[in-house]
Amino acid sequence: MSLPRFFLENQIIADEPQEVFPLRLARDDAKHAKVLRLAPGEHIAVIDAAQDYFECEIASFDDDFPLVRITRHEDATDDGPLVMLVQGLAKGEKMDSVIRHATELGVAAFMPLTCERSIVKLDAKKTRTRLDRWCSIAKSAAMQSGQPRIPEVLEPRSAKEAASELAEATAVLICWEEAPQTASLAQAIGRGIAECSCPRGDARIAVVVGPEGGLTEREVSFFLDANPRSSLVSLGSSILRTETAGVVAPALTLYELGKLGGTR
Repeated sequence: MSLPRFFLENQIIADEPQEVFPLRLARDDAKHAKVLRLAPGEHIAVIDAAQDYFECEIASFDDDFPLVRITRHEDATDDGPLVMLVQGLAKGEKMDSVIRHATELGVAAFMPLTCERSIVKLDAKKTRTRLDRWCSIAKSAAMQSGQPRIPEVLEPRSAKEAASELAEATAVLICWEEAPQTASLAQAIGRGIAECSCPRGDARIAVVVGPEGGLTEREVSFFLDANPRSSLVSLGSSILRTETAGVVAPALTLYELGKLGGTR
């Protein structure tokens, strides 16, 4: 049975001098611990600010914050191959759903994409509100699914801005409905790794998914021109909704990189 998992923003557990010490959880995490009805003697998993993993036993509670002792410690593990999802802004709660499910899969970062055909238009205030919500969703999903860290959610970029920032990526996979069905995602990943001459475990792959209306040719050209290891990829003959492609494409990518049961 997996343990309830918590992330610490500022506390480094290895620096704690006492055997029993308070776990300085964020306020919402402290409420979550209370909702779980955690009791003395129960164990929890904790990732601290140094990205080290600890299994801790709850000794007692002090002002709703748990007092714990360490029962097991593991150093921070290597990241392995990382996948970033560059997701076209989608209307309603579709972005919420994509971030939640893609985090559960193991996506390491999200870059929302403001596209020419995006229905959603965000001003500065709405952007801040959405970012706060998306970060909260990513954190909750990481805790629920046992991820080693919380994915970063970046501020929205235009296609041109995003393409420029991905110029050094191992590979950029552009999921486009007009790509030929022979445009294999696996081959694009393999070519990027080969041309980078980097170990598969060090790969940094960006997956680009357009909004409801899809990417324009001009936006596609930004990505193709900015990085020589950018490739058009096909997800098959079906036309997927943006919120479906935003989960399927990174899942296939992670599988090809040896995660989600993949054997690479």
